[in-house]
Amino acid sequence: MVDPNNRELRPPIRRSWMRLRLGKAYYSGKRYLLWCSPAFRWAKTRSGDRLPEIQFAHRTPLIRHLRGEEMEWQRNKVINLRLAVARLDGLLLQPGETFSYWRMIGKPTRKKGYREGMVLFLGRIGSDVGGGLCQLSNLIFWMTLHTPLTVTERYRHSHDVFPDANRTQPFGSGATCAYPHRDLMIRNDTDQVFQLCLCVGEHDLEGAWRSIEKPAVRYRIVERDARMDQAAWGGYIRHNRLVREIWSLDGEWIREESLFTNDAIMMYSPLLEGVEEE
Repeated sequence: MVDPNNRELRPPIRRSWMRLRLGKAYYSGKRYLLWCSPAFRWAKTRSGDRLPEIQFAHRTPLIRHLRGEEMEWQRNKVINLRLAVARLDGLLLQPGETFSYWRMIGKPTRKKGYREGMVLFLGRIGSDVGGGLCQLSNLIFWMTLHTPLTVTERYRHSHDVFPDANRTQPFGSGATCAYPHRDLMIRNDTDQVFQLCLCVGEHDLEGAWRSIEKPAVRYRIVERDARMDQAAWGGYIRHNRLVREIWSLDGEWIREESLFTNDAIMMYSPLLEGVEEE
């Protein structure tokens, strides 16, 4: 049943240009004040020496050939990723410290070498300077879910843009980003140091969380309660709930943890069969 009181189930609101600019200025100001807060110990030290043990590693393709997508934006995205990775690779997250994605990367500007890449804004595909960096925040977030680190801030994608053809991760397991207010923040509540290792390879964006000690358990992220509802305004809303299963290294189930729920406006008909990439 569709809940009419859930704001996520309502059609997207088209706000004026002035309203959007004022809103961004307000939330940006709040973010800059947060970064100055003495309540946080921010991670900022990087090391070129890799810690010995891999807690979790993952990679995602750099170039996706999708219908109607500007390939120039894809090539620019790779350049943007190289610039951002250069600011994050080797970051040491000490016990009690918090990692802020945008605090480390800084504002993507043309002066720094960033180019026009693909962005999704209010359900519409376009371009902006620094576009494509969501692929990096998605990767870091997904890897973090497979570690004992604590995600303290993450924003889900409000729109489901593409059908599930070739999807390798559960729907809703990403983390969107927009400088500086839509941030990804991760805190180390353990007693050991973690290191974020990233690389833009020939074909893939590669990453790993490393530490001194070997992983104590194994994590598995699974989808529950998946459904698609038609909203009163005519569109479709996709829902699910993600949980994290915790297993011993010997394969024994320990427990599961509820992570979060997702509600996203679908930008394609749920009655269509999976669309293969070109």
